[in-house]
Amino acid sequence: MDQGILRDIYAKRCQLAIATLKANGFEVIYADNSQEALEKTLSFIPKDATVGIGGSVTVREIGLVEALERQGNTIFADWGKPLELEEKLRKRRAGLTSDVYLTSSNAITLHGQLVNIDGTGNRVSAMIRNIAGPLNGRRLNLKTPCALTGQCNNCDSPDRMCKVSVVIEKRPALSDITIILVGESLGY
Repeated sequence: MDQGILRDIYAKRCQLAIATLKANGFEVIYADNSQEALEKTLSFIPKDATVGIGGSVTVREIGLVEALERQGNTIFADWGKPLELEEKLRKRRAGLTSDVYLTSSNAITLHGQLVNIDGTGNRVSAMIRNIAGPLNGRRLNLKTPCALTGQCNNCDSPDRMCKVSVVIEKRPALSDITIILVGESLGY
């Protein structure tokens, strides 16, 4: 498909979502592309801030992790190289109490809702299944039906990732959630 057409469609859908997200109390910023999203995100993060990062492919795709490392931030993330369980839990706990927590939503509805499904709840507690589940299953080498078939099923696998679902309908009181919508296809 023509990239100009896709960008136009993304921009129009983002504008619809921005209006409803703002009506639901969220701060929303629009970025035309991943480079602009990276720059806008970095503008919110002081060099001395500790940063927790949930399992977001989008955060990694835009180069945010490397940019934060170059900026000198202390980062708490439990993905990448294999970690012992205790170290993984330590990083997750530290991430939850960090100055800034970065993640992405599995879906943002045109009704202004953030939809997230998680395996342990660390990502959703700090802040869709049909697409993200199968792709994450394959990326993590899990033996879930969705990883094997490419389609989400109501599975009973011990490796099941979709265990915690959260729909944030309005900005929670005393929170400062900022959403950066990007006018291009990123993540899943």
